[in-house]
Amino acid sequence: MAVFGKTITFASSLTLNFDAMEQLLHYVFKHKLFPLKELKTSDGDPVEVIDPGLHNHNAGPDFFNAKIKIGQTLWVGNVEIHDKSSDWYLHGHDKDQSYNNVILHVAGVLDAEVMNTNGEFVRQMQLDVPDSVRSHYDELQKTDSYPPCYKVIPDLSRLMVHAWMAALQTERLEQKTEAIKQRVSLCNGSWEDAYFVTLARNYGFGINGDVFEQWAQNIPLSAVAHHRDDLFQIEAIFMGQAGLLQMEAVPEYYQKDALNEGYFAKLRNEYLYLAHKFSMKPIDFHLWRFLRLRPQNFPHIRISQLANLFYQQKAGLSQLVECDSIEQLRTLFSSHVTPYWETHYTFGSTSSRNEKHLAYGSLNLLMINTAIPMLFAYGRHCSKEVLCDRAFDFLEQLKAENNHIIRMWQQVGLPVETAGDSQALIQLKREYCDKKDCLRCRFGYEYLKRK
Repeated sequence: MAVFGKTITFASSLTLNFDAMEQLLHYVFKHKLFPLKELKTSDGDPVEVIDPGLHNHNAGPDFFNAKIKIGQTLWVGNVEIHDKSSDWYLHGHDKDQSYNNVILHVAGVLDAEVMNTNGEFVRQMQLDVPDSVRSHYDELQKTDSYPPCYKVIPDLSRLMVHAWMAALQTERLEQKTEAIKQRVSLCNGSWEDAYFVTLARNYGFGINGDVFEQWAQNIPLSAVAHHRDDLFQIEAIFMGQAGLLQMEAVPEYYQKDALNEGYFAKLRNEYLYLAHKFSMKPIDFHLWRFLRLRPQNFPHIRISQLANLFYQQKAGLSQLVECDSIEQLRTLFSSHVTPYWETHYTFGSTSSRNEKHLAYGSLNLLMINTAIPMLFAYGRHCSKEVLCDRAFDFLEQLKAENNHIIRMWQQVGLPVETAGDSQALIQLKREYCDKKDCLRCRFGYEYLKRK
């Protein structure tokens, strides 16, 4: 951290850059994973870390309110940690009064005495990272296997796994809450509009999620509400704002058929009238992705289903909040296409008749990614714990998702039963494993401390 790009080499021939080394020193101190030899200050007094204190990730000393016994004296104060003791000066702590209450300066290498702004020497202690911890950390950082900590998974206690999974569930909901709050801000404080944007985004089912969000933000819902009782007009606005009613959006070899069928032309004419009336402009139709997309997921189909939801008054936040069971949620999200789309996937391209309902798995994903986060976020906003509790209850009632992330965890012996479990493991992979942030992971902690 102090000298970027350089490395420090240990007798075991393992190498860590200084940034990683300082993080590891923080970790060893925080969890008291000390080497077997007695801890001593630089002038030979024995050191006992009774309480490492509160780890500070912001400005100021690294640990607040630590309890350290040095010799026969118990000290309560702050602790600062560096790769080398001379980094104290490199970081300007000798000129910063907030470091005057540091009771112990811990460093991997003691290469200088340090003083605070009062000119007082600060007691120092050299801390060595145990070889086993350093070796295991190096394994976690360099292994290509996923998950990198797979060796310890079968031996983890159910209590520890449950506690960590519960924390990850909450962390993921908190993260989704922040995304929803940003949408509320973009929607001028309207939670109703933000809910529709969130619902639309998840109708993209990953591949077109970003485009669906952009499309939904471009829908003037207050204008659409004036035509709530006319499904044709709702679909005209929805399709038109998606850019799909431009002739260029229809493949050339389908254009003649689309015009002959008449539905495309009727929608287009209605949209042009409404677009003029409400000063609407469509998004670029080139944004939509079709490659390697199942026809059932084509934007035309999803938009028609959303139009039906809106028409049936099932796309509002008030309707969501009233649902207190999984069955009610599933009914709320159930939708089908308008008659034209029962025999089409795009304009002019015919298919066998199919009502094109949302599949059971798709409904579950909408509940997991839309309903549950929105209930949690809105519950926090309104200080209604019953909505937050309901979000967690729904996660426990729904079956776990089935994707490559979940299957990999199952293969190494981790039980995954509910949507709460699968959401926790998705959070674990994306925010910890992918970022090699093993020092913040409880599975990583178990891996590091093993003998």
